[in-house]
Amino acid sequence: MDVQSIYARRFSPDLQFRQGMWKILCRDFFQHYVPKESRVLEIGAGYCEFINNIQAIRKLAVDINPDVKNFANSDVRIAVCRASRMVNLKDNSLDIVFASNFFEHLNREEISATFREVYRVLAPGGKFMVLQPNIRFCAKDYWMFYDHVTPIDDRAFVEGLEINGFEMLEVISRFLPYSTKNRLPKWLFLIQLYIRLRLAWRIWGQQSFILCRKPK
Repeated sequence: MDVQSIYARRFSPDLQFRQGMWKILCRDFFQHYVPKESRVLEIGAGYCEFINNIQAIRKLAVDINPDVKNFANSDVRIAVCRASRMVNLKDNSLDIVFASNFFEHLNREEISATFREVYRVLAPGGKFMVLQPNIRFCAKDYWMFYDHVTPIDDRAFVEGLEINGFEMLEVISRFLPYSTKNRLPKWLFLIQLYIRLRLAWRIWGQQSFILCRKPK
């Protein structure tokens, strides 16, 4: 599958808005889970919107799309490879691994293999953060993207993580809307307001936030 062409078509029209959106998401939400002295990896990094905006002492990005090199900031180390086989990353070498809208592009075997790789590279006590479309709440539009493979909800995702040794810390079944391709207005101040108003998550939230860790 030509991921370069697919992602260029899908995301190029919204790149400026998405960069602003992720700056807000990292500052107002995700940074609370990431100490600034952390060693952080984003898998399926794509346009590096998370890893560019999160503050950390060491930052890495993994993606199979070679275009990732064109979007990573200078302080981000890049590995063009599959997240299920990160041979260049050492065991127990990272504090945080993050993935956003990634696992729906993999089959079940690849998902399990990626869980095992994330577990391997995390240091004991290291955390795995996932932002993931929740099929329970976005089934109507889930297949609007050509490269989606596996539908999965928060409960199955948690089960898969626990089977592979992770300890659950927090699960928010409804967090962000499903996609920037929806009809909601693209105003950055609304993103800031949305993050603060948890009641709104219960109405428009179609993605889950899942936080787990490798046991100490």
